[in-house]
Amino acid sequence: MEFKDYYDILGVKPDATEAEIKSAYRKLARKYHPDKNKDSGAEEKFKAINEANEVLKDAEKRRSYDQVRAGGYRQGEQFRPPPGWHGQEQGFGGDGDGDFSDFFESLFGRGAGGGQRGGHPRPRRGHDIQAQVQIDLQTAFDGGQTRLSMQDSSSAERVLQVKIPAGIKPGQVIRLSGQGHPGMSGGPNGDLLLEVGVRDDARFRLDGRNVVHVLPISPWEAALGATVPVPTLAGTVDLRIPAGSQSGRKLRLKGRGMPGAHPGDQLVELSIRAPVAESDTQRAAYESLRDEFADYDPRR
Repeated sequence: MEFKDYYDILGVKPDATEAEIKSAYRKLARKYHPDKNKDSGAEEKFKAINEANEVLKDAEKRRSYDQVRAGGYRQGEQFRPPPGWHGQEQGFGGDGDGDFSDFFESLFGRGAGGGQRGGHPRPRRGHDIQAQVQIDLQTAFDGGQTRLSMQDSSSAERVLQVKIPAGIKPGQVIRLSGQGHPGMSGGPNGDLLLEVGVRDDARFRLDGRNVVHVLPISPWEAALGATVPVPTLAGTVDLRIPAGSQSGRKLRLKGRGMPGAHPGDQLVELSIRAPVAESDTQRAAYESLRDEFADYDPRR
């Protein structure tokens, strides 16, 4: 298991006062509370903050923790309780309902290893399951539902309907409560944490919340200007191309990117495509154009 540096988690020094610990905890708890912070990882951060506070606010727990920490352990290092350490015997078994890590339970006996309470197994929450779900860009834009097939611990297949919020970004996590590993001794099930991936799209690519589309245009549309139809994830719109445009120029369609509290834009990148001369008349037209622009050198 990994060592938890509770001082580091709360952002306080090892000699912090009780008031400093309380102030740091309240500030972080407000910032990462799941009801207010929907960012990926906020709930796990909130749990870690609560666990750190549970130890450091209690003088007896804090003294025992400091004894272990004095061994030179750092956050994330592999840890084993010192020989002869028994959290239950230290009087820390308790009847609390906290959802604490294996590290906490190894030190303070709060249901560690399926510990006993009154001769009965202590209820323990099941572990979370992490998985991935792939969706297309249109579903990420519109929102909707997708089906996910999974195997449970008994190798039986189960099919879940996953609700996709509109405007979700690659890498965001959807939490399905109670769809993780079963709890033990009557404890609640864990959750299923689905990391969202968005498949490549032939028409668009994502750039943060912006959507980029490469638009082919003719040389005369670029030179003279034109109004042309452009696909967006919300449907086709007309776009005015300014006269004298060049390949690589980007035009912005405000608010046509991924939806959200601050919607993205669609960036339309122009790409000039010259038609192939397939007749004598068309070749003559190109020759006339060449002669008319005899002083123009595109490589200069």
